[in-house]
Amino acid sequence: MAMDCVPEHLSGREILAVLPSWLQADLGCLWHELGGEVYLAGGVVRDLLLGMTPADIDLTVPVGAKLWAEKLAARTGGAYVDLGRVEDVARVVSRQVTIDFSAFRQGAASILADLTLRDLTVNGLGIRIDPLLADRNGATEAMVPVLDPTGGREDLAKGRIRTTGPESFRSDPLRLLRVFRFAASLNFAVADDTLELVRRQHGLVAAVAPERIAHELDCTMASPQGHWAFALMASTGLLWDVIPELAAGAGMAQPKSHHLDVWEHNLETLRQMERIVEAPQAYFSACGEAMAAYLAGNRQPLRLKWAALLHDLGKPATCAVRDDKGGRITFYNHDLVGAKLFCAFARRLRWSNEDTERVAQLIAGHMRPFHLANVARGGNLTLRAGIRMIRKAGGELPGLFLLSMADALAGQGVERIAGMERELVDLFLHLEKVRTNHVEPVRSAPPLLTGKDLIKVLKLSPSPMFKVILGAVEEARMEGTVTDYAEALQLAEILLTSDPELTGRGEGEHDA
Repeated sequence: MAMDCVPEHLSGREILAVLPSWLQADLGCLWHELGGEVYLAGGVVRDLLLGMTPADIDLTVPVGAKLWAEKLAARTGGAYVDLGRVEDVARVVSRQVTIDFSAFRQGAASILADLTLRDLTVNGLGIRIDPLLADRNGATEAMVPVLDPTGGREDLAKGRIRTTGPESFRSDPLRLLRVFRFAASLNFAVADDTLELVRRQHGLVAAVAPERIAHELDCTMASPQGHWAFALMASTGLLWDVIPELAAGAGMAQPKSHHLDVWEHNLETLRQMERIVEAPQAYFSACGEAMAAYLAGNRQPLRLKWAALLHDLGKPATCAVRDDKGGRITFYNHDLVGAKLFCAFARRLRWSNEDTERVAQLIAGHMRPFHLANVARGGNLTLRAGIRMIRKAGGELPGLFLLSMADALAGQGVERIAGMERELVDLFLHLEKVRTNHVEPVRSAPPLLTGKDLIKVLKLSPSPMFKVILGAVEEARMEGTVTDYAEALQLAEILLTSDPELTGRGEGEHDA
């Protein structure tokens, strides 16, 4: 979102509009107490110049950033967070506003010197605000210069991401990832000299803490241009440093149902997913509400995008050329292998358990809609198969179909199944009817059989197999083959007879 012209000055009114009135008042009181220079700096100035609402407020003072933060937290009743053991940086969260304080970094003697030490030129911008805080009413019409020692205004105007200098990555290797994060979020190009610097120094990222890497990757993935940013990252070698599991797919051929190699297909699936999550009704018109409700979850779009990029992570490990199938390339069980590889990646980057489990479930199950569609195409889709799909997928059923849709759209080889996208929509509609008419009524009703019945009537000892037995009874009830307590008990007894390992009985107990 580059601009034709980026102003050299901003009015006091424009600048103060970034700060809530209560924050203006409290910062003014603190300035009268502590004195000194106070600057808006970094992303807040960038966003202000772009006409965007800043997500956070970034303030810079020569020294004593933590003292400013402590006093502001005390005045506002906000939370104080110390952000650095060595650096003088701290955060205050008050009234749902985040205010970050930093002192001049690396011994810089002035704000201009500090701004030259920032990561990117578009983040190396500052505005002095202490005169505005000292006299808010009288300074609103004053024109305040934008401090820009590295050419950030010109880069904003040209829509360009550029480092502040050749030592930027050595100062903080995380900046390697921030190049692509900001390029994606701002929809800016990356300057050639910056890309070349990434190519030469991408190995520095090995020194970055996993949590910091994960945060930058998430920010990149959350943008509408994630697929482009990840492709550019791969072209420099940086992506293979942080997600080496993806590198094995580069250049790996696929069956003729695909037109891209494994890596390019993963990337194209992400591109398609970005389109789908922006307008799910365009792909699932008859069930857009169900998809929109699923995507309304706080992190669902992000999880789906990650699943799209990593859904075929298991293909390199399972690739085989089958002579018995005319030299056909196969990837048997790549979904399950891929889920395991993903979990290793997620643990390495310290993902949360919930995000890891949800994305792993999507990757492990991404082939199920296709398998069920194959059955339906042959006219052999049973009620039981539909129920099992619904129970197995749980709350991720819409996500599996969204992922399958992106996967199908990304595979445009000459031997692809024509009309697969329509089949996926029809199958999801069918499963929604099964869920409404057969699954939900049973789930909302009291169970026919409980663990207490298994203990009291069948004399079983509690064990993990209770879940298997009770699940089978519930499934049979959904099918309509079990309708009352007697039939449920009879099915449990049949299961125990046909599979003695289900009993979980203690020593000396007799057969039921």
